[in-house]
Amino acid sequence: MAEMRIKTMVLGPVQTNCYLIYDDETKRGFLVDPADQSETIERACTGLGVKPEAILLTHGHGDHILAAEDLRKKYGIPVLAGERERELLADPSLNLSAALGLGSVGLRADREVKDGEELELAGFRLKVLATPGHTKGSVCYLDEREKVLISGDTLFEESLGRTDFPTGSIKEIVDSISRVLFSLPEEIMVYPGHGDPTTIGHEKAYNPVAMYRR
Repeated sequence: MAEMRIKTMVLGPVQTNCYLIYDDETKRGFLVDPADQSETIERACTGLGVKPEAILLTHGHGDHILAAEDLRKKYGIPVLAGERERELLADPSLNLSAALGLGSVGLRADREVKDGEELELAGFRLKVLATPGHTKGSVCYLDEREKVLISGDTLFEESLGRTDFPTGSIKEIVDSISRVLFSLPEEIMVYPGHGDPTTIGHEKAYNPVAMYRR
């Protein structure tokens, strides 16, 4: 049975969390949101003896994808993203890569994942949760056995993602958090795209969305 380890790397101009998620026994793993500095990510993989098997994207903003192409080529692995994120992911004007000073970064996923789809990766089983709002194609990844949620820029510690960027919607993100994420068990650990980890229980008590819904 796989035993999950999570290495967090804070990378890029807006301090984005890139996660290397792996099994310490088998050394199988995958990457989430390779924000920047592919060499740093490669060194972390090498240092832990892990060869990643896939790259998961929570959404297509430039600060979450900058190193994805280099790592895709380096390891010969697929990039996975939400099925509704294709246009934003490919368009530098929509994914804000140019606005963030990252150059014109566009990307096409090798596989587009759907709400409710279950992924078998590196010995782990992840469920895709569509959580539109920060972008229309934002997704979270849930490992129910390990009680881990990778939330991207949908849910932060006592906060939520911005909705004033292309394809964002405050109505949708509030619905995604209150209806989808707050229905999860309170002990689920949440690993966001920026900032510190939290739990579903903590957010149900202190997140602005919870207060808005009261």
